[in-house]
Amino acid sequence: MTKDILNIVGAGMAGSEAAFQAAEQGIKVVLHEMRPKVETFAHQSADFGEMVCSNSFRSDDHEQNAVGLLHWEMRQADSLIMQAALRHRLPAGGALAVDREAFAGFVTEKIKAHENIEISYEEVNEMPDTGNWIFATGPLTSEKLGAAIAQETGADHLAFFDAIAPIVYADSVNMDVAWMQSRYDKGETEEERKAYLNCPMNKEQYEAFIDALLAAEKAEFHEGETAGYFDGCLPIEVMSERGRETLRFGPMKPVGLTNAHDPENKPYAVVQLRRDNKLGTLYNIVGFQTKMKYGAQGEVFRMIPGLEDAKFARLGGIHRNTFLNSPTLLDDQMRLKSKPHIRFAGQITGVEGYVESAAMGLLAGRLAAAQLLDKPMPAPPSTTAMGALIHHITGGAEAKTFQPMNVNFGLFPPLDGVKKGRRGRKERYKGYTDRAKADFQTWLMS
Repeated sequence: MTKDILNIVGAGMAGSEAAFQAAEQGIKVVLHEMRPKVETFAHQSADFGEMVCSNSFRSDDHEQNAVGLLHWEMRQADSLIMQAALRHRLPAGGALAVDREAFAGFVTEKIKAHENIEISYEEVNEMPDTGNWIFATGPLTSEKLGAAIAQETGADHLAFFDAIAPIVYADSVNMDVAWMQSRYDKGETEEERKAYLNCPMNKEQYEAFIDALLAAEKAEFHEGETAGYFDGCLPIEVMSERGRETLRFGPMKPVGLTNAHDPENKPYAVVQLRRDNKLGTLYNIVGFQTKMKYGAQGEVFRMIPGLEDAKFARLGGIHRNTFLNSPTLLDDQMRLKSKPHIRFAGQITGVEGYVESAAMGLLAGRLAAAQLLDKPMPAPPSTTAMGALIHHITGGAEAKTFQPMNVNFGLFPPLDGVKKGRRGRKERYKGYTDRAKADFQTWLMS
């Protein structure tokens, strides 16, 4: 491989972002993507940056929310993923949700049109001894490459299981039962205040639904696999096993909603569906990741009032997610300590979530480009959202108990002179974001 070419493996969120960032710095990039020659069970297209589990980037509040702050930082760094998200944004109250097909089409078009990026559709299944590489193969790393990475790192991957939620055709929802409303009517426009489809349940319906969930046939794990889950993406059956009221205080909580068909009666529980495309023809069931077998899904989900005749564009599913013990294996530049010409980026590093994965791709691309240009740069300070994440995965976390992590203010260094506790939380979060924005701008300019 040519010395000054950057090879990036995987054209998901992190790989696409890394390729774009490096190419924008004038680096010649070869982006290796095995699809469509080698398919995965979860992907529906050959587009880059395809969203599989959800179509939401979560909260866009950059003053009171850590992931919203991460959105802000990525925009300042001219993130391709954020460009695509803003271009194809859908009404979702205070969240940043996108039309996933249009989003992936935008990312693919930008990558393919870039003069400094070449695409290779050959599968990479080994760890190279020479060249400059970023591996951003995500939770669906191929079996051969996964084995090569495990062999190189000298330790088995840690593993957990990720589940995806089903998608329903909007015209199959019974609107005599369901109604449109965002929780607490949140949103600046009428469209945003009615961004979600809501399906109400009374207590009897809820109890019957829980019984059906618990009794439904589930996907079995392969021999030797144990079911560890990331808490932010638990299958609904696992949540219901933790207590019959768990869902009612989680994704099915009825607070902040008024049934437009029966405003005097408060629902016991509510199932929400969020728009999945710009046309409004597809809706995904929020928080309803599942490991039920396909046949059982249809029977159980059609018990939800309003979804009696639901037609599914995609059923839910479960897949194994592998990630590195990054605090042990990676240095502060995201390089593999045993082979410093190789960086890792995205979910395989132990971050969780689309935004976090893309942010690690952004950093890997910029850090690699800086090194190739002989202008090495430090990672962002830990007072920023990106810096808090990279510091956590490359040494801040306890290696023995390392688990995937979303960005959160618990990863940030404490503030001086700000009162702690629930009463001072708003002031504290604003302090975190103000400090982060100033420090990130300084880092970006340097």
